[in-house]
Amino acid sequence: MGLALLGIALGVAVVVAVDLANQSASRGFSVSHEALTGRTTHQILPGPGGLPERLYTELRQAGFHRAAPVVEGQVQSKTGATLRIWGRPLAEGAIRPALGGLRAPAALGDWLLRPNAVLLLAADAERQGVAEGGRLPVVVQGQEVGLTVLGLLEPLRAIDREGLRDVLVMDIGAAQELLGKLGRLDRIDLILAQGQADAVAGYLPADAQLVSAADQAAALEQMTAAFQLNLTAFSLLALLVGAFLIYNSMTFSVVQRRPLIGNLRAVGVTRAQIFRLILVEALVLGAVGTALGIGLGILLSELLLELVTRTINDLYFVLAVREPELAPLSLFKGFALGVGATALAALAPAWEATSAPPRAILARASLEQRARGAVPYLAGLGVLLIGLGVLLLAGSEQLVLNFAGLFALILGAALLVPASTLLLTRLLVRPLGAALGLLGRMAARSVRAGLSRTAVAIAALMIAVSAVVGVGVMVDSFRHTFSLWLESTLRADVYVSALRGSPEGLEPELIERLAAVEGVDWYSTTRSVRVAWGEQRVRLRAFDIPPFGESGFRFKEGDPQALWPAFQDAGAALVTEPFAAHHGVELGDRLRLATAEGERDFPVVGIMYDYSTSEGAVVISRRSYERYWDDPGIDSLGIHAEPGVSLSTLREDLQAAAAGAPVSLQLNRELRQASLDVFDQTFTITHVLRLLAMIVAGIGVLSALLALALERGREFAVLRATGFTPRQVGVLVTLQTGVLGLIAGLLAIPLGLAMAAALILVINQRSFGWSMLISVNGGELLQALALALVSALLAGAYPAWRLARSVPAQALREE
Repeated sequence: MGLALLGIALGVAVVVAVDLANQSASRGFSVSHEALTGRTTHQILPGPGGLPERLYTELRQAGFHRAAPVVEGQVQSKTGATLRIWGRPLAEGAIRPALGGLRAPAALGDWLLRPNAVLLLAADAERQGVAEGGRLPVVVQGQEVGLTVLGLLEPLRAIDREGLRDVLVMDIGAAQELLGKLGRLDRIDLILAQGQADAVAGYLPADAQLVSAADQAAALEQMTAAFQLNLTAFSLLALLVGAFLIYNSMTFSVVQRRPLIGNLRAVGVTRAQIFRLILVEALVLGAVGTALGIGLGILLSELLLELVTRTINDLYFVLAVREPELAPLSLFKGFALGVGATALAALAPAWEATSAPPRAILARASLEQRARGAVPYLAGLGVLLIGLGVLLLAGSEQLVLNFAGLFALILGAALLVPASTLLLTRLLVRPLGAALGLLGRMAARSVRAGLSRTAVAIAALMIAVSAVVGVGVMVDSFRHTFSLWLESTLRADVYVSALRGSPEGLEPELIERLAAVEGVDWYSTTRSVRVAWGEQRVRLRAFDIPPFGESGFRFKEGDPQALWPAFQDAGAALVTEPFAAHHGVELGDRLRLATAEGERDFPVVGIMYDYSTSEGAVVISRRSYERYWDDPGIDSLGIHAEPGVSLSTLREDLQAAAAGAPVSLQLNRELRQASLDVFDQTFTITHVLRLLAMIVAGIGVLSALLALALERGREFAVLRATGFTPRQVGVLVTLQTGVLGLIAGLLAIPLGLAMAAALILVINQRSFGWSMLISVNGGELLQALALALVSALLAGAYPAWRLARSVPAQALREE
């Protein structure tokens, strides 16, 4: 019962922790957006060159007084935290009331004239170790700058205090100077009455966009939806393994008391009363285990929240959430799932205890007889569930139904375990007998003889190990595909990139100095911006690709021989595979993008493989970009060295030519390794969830083996009485657990490979839009088999020790 409680608690804890982490991350984004947008109804978003600040004055003069310009950026503090710079004017209190509430109002002159003066939350100031009036050192575009803490923000509403975490508020002019955005704005927030949007649109530059603030927030949050859904599915896998443990424990509880239940039935207790007794016991067990699981889940959610927010920060946008919020809905879901899973798992044992006549209940063999009789029916149901799973995976475009198909596949495989166990134990009897003699044959046959107990333990261990195999193959395949893509894409020898937050990118004079360095053969350029596409904002990349650099691109659709001339000279566009998948774009479609000269159609001539972002991007040539956008900015250079030049020497010369400019220089191998490190970091949470599922399964196997040992104590006592030594009993039990682990490992491999195929070919493709090559490492499959075997042997160590030390006379005694 203790192991059952622990299994329920762990299964519920994983679900609650993931749900709390997801809910807290979503709420963190929502409260930050609400605090920093306030009552904003619409936003004017810029083209690649930003918004001219004169647009704000024109709107005010035209009568749109409820307007607030925004300049924002990111800096790094000495503690390593990412802080957001928020430039705001004085005349915006009606839009963002959260930015009022200075504890000690600063002098107006200091706010406007003192360079680098900031306001921040008192809690953030304490965390950064700075007092009011003190100096806060930060790194801006590679340079250390000292900011003066002019005052501390004390918003009245708790939601505003949450939303302003890690935000440094500045005068908008000071923010423009600090971030290198003089004369330009990042956006303008507006409060518009009905019908005013069309009037505002008439003032906008051709490449600017007026969007609803609510739609913009929904679009940003939607970016993380697939990632969070994947985490939820992995957490439910742990609960599924826990459900097997609950079923195992309740079955043992019934089997252990079969004589008592038979006697109760014989003296007149009704079937309904026995059924209610067992079900109420299960619900109490489930309620206690679930309560423990919710408490453990709250503690675990702090770790998972850190991993979730770190992944979102790496892949999507900056998110500041420090502690999980105890969302009542998440706790209720955890409670409902825990108690519900317990009740469902207890139905079969309760039905088994009440369906047979009293005489049959008193006979232990009847249970195994009935278990053997149910094998064909379970196998048939398992085949049907596997077929349903394949149908849902292959025939539905809905991600939720795809996950339902994956779970149907897993449950179907679990229902095939009894039949598979009978087959495999029959095959193992002879080789084990030849290798280990009588004990080997007895071990294989005892697993088959206790099928009602062993099949459940094998199923739980099989599912956990298959998750290890499936997720491992998926991650390895993704990493292998990503690595191959990096090798084909990163062709330059040295990469020079403007540091994050540099709006203009690389200065033209700097590019000229770098190009003139001895040993530089040629270079390519990259620019990445956001532009309007209808009601949406999409990522646009402009590449300057010489003909001999075209071989670095791999295409899913499109003829490279035909598309490159159209791309380079005729203003055609390429789209990445995720972009095509998310937006339903096909070859021959025309993308109408907002340019500096108005909207322009770009025909799609190719769909390229790209693994840099799941959001996707549109790619055009540098020539087309300069033709239609008034933006000379360049984000990075790919420098190719002359033959025979030492790359380390070339980098030193390039660093000398950069002369302290805010850029990073990385050799090809360094950039590739840094990219792989980020990749590995994003999958940390997946490995954590996989480990937790394995722990739940380990407890399930221990519970099953211990139950089996206690239940069959009389059998082993008879063996002791007929001459078996304690050592032989211990070896026999150990061999039984070894056979159990071997069967679970053998069954886990095909199920794990099927899970990997579903994850790679269906779920990840529809979640993120990436195609992956399936890469299976035989060594990892052997490791999974060894994991199942070792897990079972470790779980069986205590039952073996306990049975070996038992006294035969006590085990044989009856009332």
